[in-house]
Amino acid sequence: MGKFKLTIIMAIFVLVLAACGTSNGASSEPEANEPEAAETETTETSGETEESTEPTTVEVTDAHGTVTVPVNPKNVVALDNRTFETLADWGIELAAVPKEIMLADSPYVTDENVQDIGNHREPNLEILAAADPELVIVGQRFSGYYEDIKKLVPNAAVINLDIDVSEEASEPGENLVNGFKETTITLGQIFDKNEEAEQLVTELEQAIETAKSAYNGTDTIMSVIVSGGDIGFSAPQTGRVWGPLYDIFGWAPALEVDGTSTDHQGDEISVEAIAQSNPDWIFVLDRDAPISGLEEEEKVPAQDVIDNSPALQNTTAVSEGQIVYAPMDIYLNESVQTFIELFENIANSLAE
Repeated sequence: MGKFKLTIIMAIFVLVLAACGTSNGASSEPEANEPEAAETETTETSGETEESTEPTTVEVTDAHGTVTVPVNPKNVVALDNRTFETLADWGIELAAVPKEIMLADSPYVTDENVQDIGNHREPNLEILAAADPELVIVGQRFSGYYEDIKKLVPNAAVINLDIDVSEEASEPGENLVNGFKETTITLGQIFDKNEEAEQLVTELEQAIETAKSAYNGTDTIMSVIVSGGDIGFSAPQTGRVWGPLYDIFGWAPALEVDGTSTDHQGDEISVEAIAQSNPDWIFVLDRDAPISGLEEEEKVPAQDVIDNSPALQNTTAVSEGQIVYAPMDIYLNESVQTFIELFENIANSLAE
């Protein structure tokens, strides 16, 4: 009997030990998983930290200095004709724009939810204030309202992206190119479209180099603006659209006139003066084409004016078909995309 009891006691003792071993093994599994849990938690925490460190504002330099601007701002008002196509291509929503000086088919013009501030001569700035914008983009025709707008929306960031190609500018060509680059990069920073902005700058630089290479360095250029059936002179350096390009591409002007201006219709010039200068090329801007406020009967296509001018028919440019027309929308849509298109058109024409 003693041996039997001892055997039972020993069996019980073995079972107890086995149970303890199983218990300890089970509790050890979570301990083995703890580093994985800690690693996951660290990753999640790291992710949250990365999100929280993304910048909510960016400092940009405009025509007046340094301005702190919210990244991806809400209720944006844009007033600069050089920005509309870029912002539209990037899918940026706008609260208000000056529809009267924009292309009729602009997505901002056709969208009834986008408020119309009117034109730069009689803008409805009350609409701008009612939009309660975080950002207002000023420039070109609206540059003169910069201070008024700052007072009107004191809580908004107001930036003036105007490019200095004025009559007083010493290097209008360089200013135009650098202005396009800076404006595009600035918009990319504000709306988190840095890659898209860099791509546009690259395309601009490529278009400039191609157009430079296509010019032989000796052909003479006459640049004009056609408005209301009349031909105006777009002078080297100062002329609308064409003026700064003489600097950029090193064009030889067919005619130089003192006292020229940046007038939107060009300076007065006689057709006979153009014919006498006998340009190798004529570059033409049709001012009326994109303006929706003009009656159709008021618009005389620039090509008709050139083709129907007897005095010009014997010039080298007309007789050899060496005429380049700027994109039809360029008077109102002076975006970097439009100028890239213009430079490509010039390069293709000169290379033929």
